[in-house]
Amino acid sequence: MKKTIILASLAMTMAACGNKTDDYDATGIFEATEVTISAKSTGELQLFEVTEGGGVDNGQVVGRIDAYQLKLKKEQLETSRGQLSANKRQLASTRNATDSRQLDLEKQVSSISQQIANAQRERQRFTELVNDGAVPRKQLDDINYQIKVLERQLEATRDQIRSNNASLAEQSEGISAQMEGIDAQAAGLDAQIRQIDDQIANTEVVAPFTGTVLEKYAERGEFVTTGKPLFKMADTKKMYIRAYVTSAQLQNIKVGQKAKVFADYGDGNKKEYEGTVSWISSRSEFTPKTILTDDERADLVYAVKVAVNNDGFVKIGMYGEVKFD
Repeated sequence: MKKTIILASLAMTMAACGNKTDDYDATGIFEATEVTISAKSTGELQLFEVTEGGGVDNGQVVGRIDAYQLKLKKEQLETSRGQLSANKRQLASTRNATDSRQLDLEKQVSSISQQIANAQRERQRFTELVNDGAVPRKQLDDINYQIKVLERQLEATRDQIRSNNASLAEQSEGISAQMEGIDAQAAGLDAQIRQIDDQIANTEVVAPFTGTVLEKYAERGEFVTTGKPLFKMADTKKMYIRAYVTSAQLQNIKVGQKAKVFADYGDGNKKEYEGTVSWISSRSEFTPKTILTDDERADLVYAVKVAVNNDGFVKIGMYGEVKFD
């Protein structure tokens, strides 16, 4: 009986060992998308409100490079642009004045023509009166003389209009050419002003996304040049663990698959997070020395990224474990 009990206990122990499963499928290190922000302009770093470990918001201006000379150049360009606008207004005023004088001459032609028509009607009436002997002939002669004077005035005015038309066409063509030249110069100045505006905008150091400052490479008051790194930041809200799996495991893993991720704080302290497989490497590589897999004999493994939403406790470089659903 005693021997039977011992054999039964041994069988149960072996069965339990046979059903044991690992607590994880792969291990890895937590990482985040890191970006190095560099200066886009050259000059003194007059403002730089960046603290290592501190947070920054998307679009936040955290620094400013001296832009005094750029602003002076913009003022100079705007003054030149204003002068061109004044010159164009003056040319337009000259053209309008010429057109106004021409319009006055045309009004004079209309007025003289109306006076001639009225005098001709009077001449017809006085001709009948003279034939009837009702008025002296001198009055009819005066009307005829008045008509001749008006006709000479009309012809002179028309000659002046024709002369002005030729001159006006030439003058208008010259004014149009000058205005086109002014428009071309103004377009060039506008392009330069937009370029200066872009350069002034580049003197501001702006955070490209919301995240945490990892490293700071410059201080306020330093002279920086275009391309000089100013600070490094990362989006620590959306992190991922880079783990390695064998080819045997790979056949059961796909992008979008859910997984449990455990942040390892040491001494058996772990915290569980929900994760999603976001990337699987298309080529194999040798197993990193610091990484464990469920098959320690595997030499070639595939890198896998599992994305997790960080609650603030997961840090870059921390070890973790992954259990795929």
